[in-house]
Amino acid sequence: MKPDATIRSIQRRLFVLLLRAFATSVLLTLLFVFIVTAIFFAYPSRYNPTSRIPIVARLETYYLIRGTWGGVETLVSADVTTDYHQFWGNSLVLDAQGRVVLDRGRADTPRIGNLYTPAKGEFDVPILLDDQQVGSLIVDPSFLPAQGLIALSWLMPVGFLSMIMAIPTILIGLLLMRRFVTPLSEVIAAARTVASGDLSARVPVSGPDDLRALSDSFNHMAEALELSDRERRDLLADIAHELRTPLTVIRGRLEGVVDGIYPPDEKQIVPALEETYLLERLVEDLRLLTLAETRQLQFEPRDVSLGDLAERVLHIFTAEADEKNISLQLENNAPQAQIHVDPQRTEQVIGNLIGNALRYVPAGGKVWLTLEQKDKLVGLEINDNGPGVPKEDLPYIFERFWRSEKSRSRTSGGAGLGLAIARQLVEAQGGNITAKNLQEGGLQISITFPVASQNT
Repeated sequence: MKPDATIRSIQRRLFVLLLRAFATSVLLTLLFVFIVTAIFFAYPSRYNPTSRIPIVARLETYYLIRGTWGGVETLVSADVTTDYHQFWGNSLVLDAQGRVVLDRGRADTPRIGNLYTPAKGEFDVPILLDDQQVGSLIVDPSFLPAQGLIALSWLMPVGFLSMIMAIPTILIGLLLMRRFVTPLSEVIAAARTVASGDLSARVPVSGPDDLRALSDSFNHMAEALELSDRERRDLLADIAHELRTPLTVIRGRLEGVVDGIYPPDEKQIVPALEETYLLERLVEDLRLLTLAETRQLQFEPRDVSLGDLAERVLHIFTAEADEKNISLQLENNAPQAQIHVDPQRTEQVIGNLIGNALRYVPAGGKVWLTLEQKDKLVGLEINDNGPGVPKEDLPYIFERFWRSEKSRSRTSGGAGLGLAIARQLVEAQGGNITAKNLQEGGLQISITFPVASQNT
C-alpha cells in the first residue's frame, strides 16, 4: 500500500473511532437525563409535578392562614361549580397524625377524626408547610395527571434542545478531531514504515503541543535508528576490510608452503605469524571497545598522579622514538596533581595517544606532553608536529576505524581503533578528550580529569 493510501486508511479508522466515542458520550448523556427524570417522577415529592395538583396548593394555603384543619370543608363549598368538585368527591384529607379531616368532600362522616391507612393503589400526596408535613391528600391515581404524559411533555423539549446542541458540538468535535487525527495517523504510518525496514521515514511536526512533541520524538528516534544502522553497516565493512589483508597474507604464505613454492622455514613463517598478531590485536581492540561502549568494562580506580602515569608510558616509548629520531618529552607543571582513575586503563589511553603521534610524525620530528592543573581539572596534552588532520575531519577522529585518506593513511599502520578506545576509556572514568590542530602544524589531543578530591 502506498504511503498516502496508508495514511488515509489510518485517518478513516481513527476518525470513525473518535466519532463513535463522541456519539456514545452524547447518547449516554441523554440516557442519563432520561433516567434521572424517570426517577424524579417515580417518587412523590413537593417538586414532583404529578403531585403538585392545584388542590394541594389550596390546602397548604388554607392551613397556612388558619393554622388548623377546622372548617376545611369550606373549600369544597367554594368549588361546587368548578371542575375540582368531582376531585373532592374522590379524595380524603388527613391531618399530620393521619386522622381524617375531610371524607369525600364532607366533614360529617363516621370516619372523621379516625386514623386512616391508605389502601393499596391509593396515592398519598403530602401536604407541606415550610418543609414540614401538616397533612396528606389521599386520592385514586386515576384522578391524577398521567405521569407518562407529563414526563414526555417535559422531556421532549429537553431532548429536542439536546439534539440541537449536539449538532454544533459534533461539528466542533469533528474539526478538533482533524487536528489530532492527521498528525497521529502520520506518526502511525511512519512507524509502520520504520518497522518494515525503511529508516528514512519522517513525519511533519504539526498539531497540538503534545502531538508536536510526539512527532519530534519520533523523528529523533528514526534518525538515531538510521544512524545506528549506518554505523553498524560501516563497522561490518571496516572489520571485513581490516581482516582481509592479514588473512590474505597468511593464506598466501601457507598455500605457498603446502604447494612447495616456499620452503617451510622461518623466512616464510614469521610474516604469517606477524599477521596473526595483527589479527589478535584487532580482535582484542574490538572486544575492549565493545565493553567500554556498553559500560561493561571493569575499572579499579584509585588516587594516582597523572604525571607519574605519563612518565612511565613515556619511558616505554623512548626506544621507539629514538629509533625514528623523534624527540619525546614531558613538561610536568602539576607534579602534585592527583586524579581518581584506574591506572592501567589510563596508561593504556596515554600509550594509545603517544603511539598514534609517533606513527604519523616524520623522522626528525617531535612529540611533547604538557601536564597542567586548572581550577579543579587536571589536563594532559599530547602534541606533535606531524601533518595534522584536515579541519573537516576533526569531529570524526574518535570514531571507530576512522582514518584520513590523506596525511594519515592506512600505510601508516593501525586499524583506526586507538582514538575510539581512548575516548571510551576517558569518558567512562568521568574525563573528557578533545582534539585540535596546532597553529604551527601538527595535532594536539587533550585529556582532562577532575582532581581526586572531586571524586572521593
